[in-house]
Amino acid sequence: MKVTLQDGSVVTLDAALARAVEDTYFDANGAVFFQRQLEHIKARSYDVRYAELKARQLFPVSNEAGPGITSITFRTYDQVGSAKIIQAYADDLPRADVAGKETSIPVRSVGVSYGYSLDEIQASQLTNTGLDQRRANAAVRANEQVINDVAMFGSADDGLPGFFSNPNIPTGNVVDPGGGTEWVNKTPDQILFDVNDLFADIFETTLMAERGNTLLIPPAQWSYISSTPRSSTSDTTILQYLVQNSPYLNSIEDVIPLNECQASLNATFTNDGMVAYDRNPEKLELEIPVELEMLPIQQKNLEFVIPGRSRLGGVNIYYPLSAAIAEGI
Repeated sequence: MKVTLQDGSVVTLDAALARAVEDTYFDANGAVFFQRQLEHIKARSYDVRYAELKARQLFPVSNEAGPGITSITFRTYDQVGSAKIIQAYADDLPRADVAGKETSIPVRSVGVSYGYSLDEIQASQLTNTGLDQRRANAAVRANEQVINDVAMFGSADDGLPGFFSNPNIPTGNVVDPGGGTEWVNKTPDQILFDVNDLFADIFETTLMAERGNTLLIPPAQWSYISSTPRSSTSDTTILQYLVQNSPYLNSIEDVIPLNECQASLNATFTNDGMVAYDRNPEKLELEIPVELEMLPIQQKNLEFVIPGRSRLGGVNIYYPLSAAIAEGI
């Protein structure tokens, strides 16, 4: 079917539609309006934060690898050899050296997009109101959800490592004093022992080479020790007493409630658990070589789509013995 335009030219229906869109909605003023709206939306969307997605808070983020990288490799070195007391003319001096191994993880792309129809763009321009910000927020949220899930549990299909899926982190159970291991059934002294014993395991097992500084616990257990008195005659809670007397924790902010410490949300746990670890980029890092970047607008029929992409490598744990997990709380 052919259509005659106002300027007298004759085009097919598809071409007419394209010309009409270009002339009516995306003339110079319309294009500038749309572009400015998108710039405003992109700027605002990156300011959105969701507290319940805590991967960035818990694991130091590294963007060091940069774009174009397909894998990330780190090297672990160990000193080997020994020395001994020798005679003056000895010629059999023992040898010392350094042995190393390489560990590589892949880097994968994470994709997301959002878009607006021509009707929405026209209505926004006509009424001089902004385009819907929530779609950009949803795109950012979706990208962060993938990062959080991979950081916590990894992605076996993609070869990406996660914190809880790391097989080298020591895992055990808290002590059962006879009335059950759950904190709601324990005395404050028994709860304090569980926490201090977990940190001590890291410190003593590594011969003082590692020292934890952060504790992750389920929200219910965090609420319990935050509101339960240290004793019937104390105005200090279990959490306050723990932090004030711990050689490992510096403040209440170092005890962090985490949904993924609940067995119902963590497939690697049989029971609710807690994690003690050293929150230090020298011990572990969340590899995000490329943060979410929104690419140029793409027209798809009567919709304009804004695609986005980030690059993700998972959590590299350089020193697994700097962390420990105890279940049963």
